[in-house]
Amino acid sequence: MADNSQKMSYHAGEAKGRAQEKAGNMMDKASNAAQSAKESVQEAGQQMKAKAQGAADAVKDATGMK
Repeated sequence: MADNSQKMSYHAGEAKGRAQEKAGNMMDKASNAAQSAKESVQEAGQQMKAKAQGAADAVKDATGMK
């Protein structure tokens, strides 16, 4: 039969494992959120670039420059 200190050590190990898993999950969620934000910013940048190009082309067309 396990004595009290062995039980305490076992439970401390279990708690440590749960805490590490929880921290890992939180880091994964943070990483996914950061990746999603990066992709959103990149998409917004591409849309702005396309609009700016469209505006520049419209000015060229209006002024007869090609």
